[in-house]
Amino acid sequence: MLIIAAAIALIIANSAFLPVYNSFLATPVNFSAGDLVAIDKPLLLWINDGLMALFFFLIGLEVKREIVTGQLRSWKQAALPVYAAIGGMIVPALVFVAINSGSAENIRGWAIPAATDIAFALGLLALLGSRVPVALKALLLAIAIIDDIGAIAIIALFYTENMNLGALALALVPAAGMLLLNRTGVARTIPYFLLGAFLWICVLKSGVHATLAGVVTAMFVPIATDDERPLERLEHALHPWVAFLILPIFAFANAGVSFAGAGLEALLAPLSLGIAAGLVVGKQFGIFGACWIAARLKLANLPSEVSWRHIYGLSCLAGIGFTMSLFIGGLAFVDPAQIDAVKMGVLSGSLISAIIGMSVLATAPRVMPDRPRAHA
Repeated sequence: MLIIAAAIALIIANSAFLPVYNSFLATPVNFSAGDLVAIDKPLLLWINDGLMALFFFLIGLEVKREIVTGQLRSWKQAALPVYAAIGGMIVPALVFVAINSGSAENIRGWAIPAATDIAFALGLLALLGSRVPVALKALLLAIAIIDDIGAIAIIALFYTENMNLGALALALVPAAGMLLLNRTGVARTIPYFLLGAFLWICVLKSGVHATLAGVVTAMFVPIATDDERPLERLEHALHPWVAFLILPIFAFANAGVSFAGAGLEALLAPLSLGIAAGLVVGKQFGIFGACWIAARLKLANLPSEVSWRHIYGLSCLAGIGFTMSLFIGGLAFVDPAQIDAVKMGVLSGSLISAIIGMSVLATAPRVMPDRPRAHA
C-alpha cells in the first residue's frame, strides 16, 4: 500500500496533473468551536499534524507495551537493540553533517536520515517469510521502536519553535484527566480519545508538534485492568487503519516530487546526497558496527539462530527512512526546493537500502551454523 501510494504520487507529480495535486494539498480546511478554538490549515498539514497523530499514538502504544511486558522490559533483552538503535541514529546524522558541512542552510536536516520506517522495513522483512529467523523480526521491531523514541525526542527538542507556554500549560489539564482515568482503572477507550483530542488541540496551539500528543495519550492507556486489556485492544483495532489508510495517505501527500529538469546533479547535491548516504551507508555502519562492538565487548549477545549476515541485512533494511524521514524533512524545511531535495534523497536512499537488504537476507542461510557467541 505504501509503495502504491508513493508511486501514484510520483506519477502525478511528473505529469500534467501536478498543479491539481499541489492545489488539492493546499486546500484550506477550517475547524472552529465558537471563539475558543479556531484551526485553519491546508489539507497537507491536517494530514501531517492530524492523521499522523494517530500513527504516533499507535507507536506510543507499541512502545509502552514493549517496555512494560515486551522485549524492552529488561536490560538483558533490550541491550542489543538499544546499542543498535543508537548507532543507527548517530552515524547517519554524522554522515549527513559531513556531506553538508559547507552548506549551513542544510544542516537543519541532520535528523532526516536517522529515522527508520518501521512499517516499510517490517513489511519487507515479512515478505521473506521463513527465510529469516523470527528473532530477527523481533530485533528489527525493537530497534525500530527505540529509533521511534529517538525520533520523538528529536522532534520535541529540535523542531519546536515559537512555544506558547499558556497553551502548553493548558495541555496539563487533559493529561491530568487521563492520569486520573488510568489510576482509577478506567478501561473504556472513548474518554482517553476525547481527552487526547483536547490535548492535541492544546499541543498544536503551543507550537510543539501536535503529533507528540498522540504519544503522550498512549502513555496513559492502561495495559490491563481487572478483566480487560485496553492497550492491546486499541493497538489491534488501530493497526489496520494506520497501515492501510493513514500511512498510504501520508505517502501520497508527501512523496510527490517532480523530476522535471532534475538530472544526476540534483541527486548529488549536498542535501539529497547527505540524506541518501546517511540512509544507505550511515545505517549500515551505525547498526552493524554498534552490534559488532557490543558483542566484542560482551555488552550484549546475538539472538539465537541470527548470524552476522542477518544483522547486516537488517542494518540495510533499517535504511528505509520513508515515512519518518519525510515527516522530519517537512519539519526541518519550508523552502519547496529543499523539500523536493529531501524527497529525492529519502526515496533514493530508501530504495537502495531496500534492494540491498532484501538481497542480503534472501540469500542468507536458513539455519545458523555453530559459532562462538558473545554473552551479556
